[in-house]
Amino acid sequence: MASPDLFKWRHFLPEIILLNVRWYCRYALSYRDLEEMMTDRGVRVDHSTLNRWVLKYAPELDKRIRPHLKPTNDSWRVDETYIKIQGEWKYLYRAVDSEGNTLDFLLSAKRDGKAAVCFFRKVLKAKHTQIPRVITVDKNAAYPVAMDELKADQTLKAETELRQSKYLNNIIEQDHRNIKRITKPMMGFQSFNTARRTLRGLEAMNMIRKGQVNRINQGDSVSQAKFVEEIFGIVS
Repeated sequence: MASPDLFKWRHFLPEIILLNVRWYCRYALSYRDLEEMMTDRGVRVDHSTLNRWVLKYAPELDKRIRPHLKPTNDSWRVDETYIKIQGEWKYLYRAVDSEGNTLDFLLSAKRDGKAAVCFFRKVLKAKHTQIPRVITVDKNAAYPVAMDELKADQTLKAETELRQSKYLNNIIEQDHRNIKRITKPMMGFQSFNTARRTLRGLEAMNMIRKGQVNRINQGDSVSQAKFVEEIFGIVS
């Protein structure tokens, strides 16, 4: 989608919109924090408008970075963490490789074999991932069930190893912390769809932060900001 259509009727410059979406998805900020920060910079924007921006452009950010992601390796670390939606805990399935690079993620209402299968299929469809040699998980009984189903329909190779080890999964448990840190000021989501759309932006910015984008180095915040503007068609 061309940027003129994407930002039509927004009444703010695309650069301002993307700045707020980036900051919200990258740092532990509430919408009211952002509202105050923008006011300090001479830009008056209501927190409800900021919310609409994130719900609109966070999924678009996730979609647009995908073609630019570096390939990951074949050693997976898979785990799920908890996300509160309407006062109830739901499950965010996440996977990284042995170097800590994000493979993919999936928000699920349930924590069972069916959810695990859906998640594995989503990871395998991602363009930057490859068929795993080994998948390291915790002691959740749903994972062996999911592996058996995926091997039965030849989605996974028969020789793919499932390794259940909490110790070896420390790398993804550490990676959860960044997402949990950012979601904490949000104090829970009001709907499953709101959570799903927002988390796509959080995970996208997490991948950018970790240096998973081609030609963008980890810690280079200036180049990361320019990259986001470029993929949305904004030319400085």
